[in-house]
Amino acid sequence: MWDMSKVFRPWAVDQAMLLPPSVQELVPAGHLAHFIRDLVRDELDLSAILDTYAEERGYPPYHPTMMTALLLYAYCQGVYSSRKMAAACEQRVDFMAVTALQKPDFRTISDFRKRHLDALGALFSQVLLLCEQAGLAKLGHVALDGTKIRANASKHKAMSYKRMKQREAELAAEVQKWLQQAEATDDAEDESLGTRRGDELPDWVKSKQARLHKIREAMAALEAEAAAQAQAEAAQQAQAAADDAPAESADDGGAEGATATPSEDPPPPVAKAPPDKAQRNFTDPESRIMKTPGGFEQAYNAQAVVDADSQVIVAESLTNAGNDKQQVVPMTDEIAQNMGRLPKELSADSGYCSEANLEELEQRGIRGYVATGRQKHGTSSATGKRAAAAGSHVETMSQRLKRGGHRSRYRLRKQTVEPVFGQIKSARGFRQFHLRGLAAVAQEWRLICLAHNLLKLAQTR
Repeated sequence: MWDMSKVFRPWAVDQAMLLPPSVQELVPAGHLAHFIRDLVRDELDLSAILDTYAEERGYPPYHPTMMTALLLYAYCQGVYSSRKMAAACEQRVDFMAVTALQKPDFRTISDFRKRHLDALGALFSQVLLLCEQAGLAKLGHVALDGTKIRANASKHKAMSYKRMKQREAELAAEVQKWLQQAEATDDAEDESLGTRRGDELPDWVKSKQARLHKIREAMAALEAEAAAQAQAEAAQQAQAAADDAPAESADDGGAEGATATPSEDPPPPVAKAPPDKAQRNFTDPESRIMKTPGGFEQAYNAQAVVDADSQVIVAESLTNAGNDKQQVVPMTDEIAQNMGRLPKELSADSGYCSEANLEELEQRGIRGYVATGRQKHGTSSATGKRAAAAGSHVETMSQRLKRGGHRSRYRLRKQTVEPVFGQIKSARGFRQFHLRGLAAVAQEWRLICLAHNLLKLAQTR
């Protein structure tokens, strides 16, 4: 039996409110929704977005500042799909606090993101400046690392150059065979076909012709890449030969004003066919097959430099190269561009170790702590067994890490940058890009890093 003497708070579902609720009251004071909305409205320069709206005719669009705040808040909440954002605007009061109860549909959200993708990504620098003003980016020690993130494409939609050649021949033979049969029987079918011409291609041939066209386009792209690589290699060889050639001196008895004999033109680069294992994806051709902890995936290589004091991302980039060795110089350049100065120390794993990279860090006045080999289980640092000449930068780095032992500054790498990737992938669920193409995916990665820095900044306010 229900105890009728017990008194409960009233639950009047059908009772109307006398006064409408305030947006400020939808979520508690100090909530992240208030922080993101007010920061976008009051502290960020959105002129690059606002200046694109000059047309006064037609129904007024949603305010670009509100749409920007919605996107940034959604990314901070781990909501990346435009459909899920639209649903959240109708179902979640924290999203309502950002949009002031407005409910843009998913197409409006998607179109806004596509239209202003570059301008949205450029907000990364503004938020990083706010982090610096809050004392979150000191650049005493930074850690550089990369992580492979799946592309919006299946690896099963990729094909090797060898398979492309085989499939091209098969499809071309099938289409040609059907065309020959159609031409041979064309006269006999005229009476039964009526108004049709008789030379229309059936659907299965049209499909195979489209596949053949796509395969040939992919083959041409791989061949163009191979030709460009061959040309670059030929130019490097010619430059190396010119640097190594001894300077010719004029003979004493030669005519006055004689000039050196011009060298012969270098031979043209030999045409180089793509290797049979070279692959190209038909869904996102700019993504690449990369090795990940879960196996080989169609992916991109996302890079980040993280400040050790606050785990704020001070530089980011994205590449479709699976190797990290070429990222040290551009990433340090971006630190200088974003922050106006270089860090004092930089740590990185063995994937970034090369003689040229270590020399570059030294020339820029950055004390490096870069592993020269894989770290063994139970050891404090990665000294490695990489062969290095005595007195080389690699040998010097190996000795530096070995002398540091358990107190080596290299230990800061794992506790600085790897937790950031964990927060992005596990805590906020970003494990696959939603856009396609290197340029679009690079801006999407910037938005992910921007959201990460916003969450760090919110902890100081």
